[in-house]
Amino acid sequence: MPVAVITGASKGLGRALAAALAEEGWDLVLGARGEGVLKESARLAGAHGTRVVPVAGDVTDGAHRAALVAQARALGGLDLLVSNASALGAEPLVRLDALPLEGLRAALETNVVAALGLVQEALPLLRRSPAGAVVAVSSDAAAEAYETWGGYGASKAALDQLAAVLAVEEPGLRVWSVDPGDMATDLYAAAVPDDDEPRPSPESVVPGFLRLLALRPVSGRYAVAALLESR
Repeated sequence: MPVAVITGASKGLGRALAAALAEEGWDLVLGARGEGVLKESARLAGAHGTRVVPVAGDVTDGAHRAALVAQARALGGLDLLVSNASALGAEPLVRLDALPLEGLRAALETNVVAALGLVQEALPLLRRSPAGAVVAVSSDAAAEAYETWGGYGASKAALDQLAAVLAVEEPGLRVWSVDPGDMATDLYAAAVPDDDEPRPSPESVVPGFLRLLALRPVSGRYAVAALLESR
């Protein structure tokens, strides 16, 4: 069985991706801060008959990152690392002239520093996998200038660049930065609470991630919408 680690797996995209991978036969290590909701994600994914290990903790904590990788090792190795945990920096989002610097630091710590720390922890296992891959969940805010999304977008742009450099430094791996597009998630609701426009469910974008894993294109930045259109 292939093994994946997914951060931010307690709800939203992380939970949907975990269930889909389990259905495809993946063993999983799931990480998130909320223990109760994380266990529910593990229960839902585990219903497909694969091994699913929930590890509650904060991805900014080095001990938690080490625990995630240790659990993957116990399952037999690591074939896929999905950095999905994200922080906005301000809830709701605000213009740059009002963005608390501590909020920006928190977004960078979760979205960039912790993601790199987890990659560093996981690289020995990923290098041993014949199909080792890293998915950095990005955002269109990393590439487009949207009012109030400056801090979050800057952190995701930094994540994109880390992924691009990692791909050059680790040519034996696939490293994909993936923009899932707009989704109806708690993160988006916290970012823009007054926006009541209907948005796609996280489950609706998961087929794009599965297509990426099936096709294994060269390392790079991919949009789920384009992946789905190419089916």
